[in-house]
Amino acid sequence: MKQKIVIKVQMTCDKCRSKAMALVAAASGVDSVAIAGDDKDQVVVVGDGVDSIKLTSALRKKVGPAQLVQVGDAKKDDAKKPPAAAVPQYMSNPWYYHYPAPQPPVSVVYEHPAGGYGYGYGYQTPPDSNCSIM
Repeated sequence: MKQKIVIKVQMTCDKCRSKAMALVAAASGVDSVAIAGDDKDQVVVVGDGVDSIKLTSALRKKVGPAQLVQVGDAKKDDAKKPPAAAVPQYMSNPWYYHYPAPQPPVSVVYEHPAGGYGYGYGYQTPPDSNCSIM
């Protein structure tokens, strides 16, 4: 039968927390280890056949002052948990996060304006010009 053990340990830094988690995870019968509490000072252990007294004394020796808070069945807490919220489904468009989706090509016909406006080639001067070269 799985049991849940909560141990309050004086942990002041992240190194102490990781050391405590590694120590508890190495114990026999441990299924999961988590850090809980407002100050992140509680180690929650779930497992089958875990000796809570040995865990508490090992934490006292390696990490710091430890106090056994709670020992109980793990199934009772699972029944109290609310159902998990539905995970939203997102579009599977590969361009969704980076760029807008490519648009299909559009065929446009451009017609040159009538009457030549002098866009380079074929430009002629008006006939009433006083140009002597022509």
